[in-house]
Amino acid sequence: MVMPTVKPTIFDGETNRPMTDDEYAQWQTDNAETEAQALAQVEALAAKDAARQTVLDKLGLTQDEAQALLG
Repeated sequence: MVMPTVKPTIFDGETNRPMTDDEYAQWQTDNAETEAQALAQVEALAAKDAARQTVLDKLGLTQDEAQALLG
């Protein structure tokens, strides 16, 4: 992800103001963690789909056939 060149603003309950250096560092850390979690979820879904396809291949079934059996 491309980080902005200007620090984002934050609403502190009264006004919008630029983030402090500490707030900006925490914001970057939080964004990196969120991206990592999202990527892990995508990879887990891909692995699950690959495992499911492997089982279907071993059984000699297509996805449509398996769906018809499981209804």
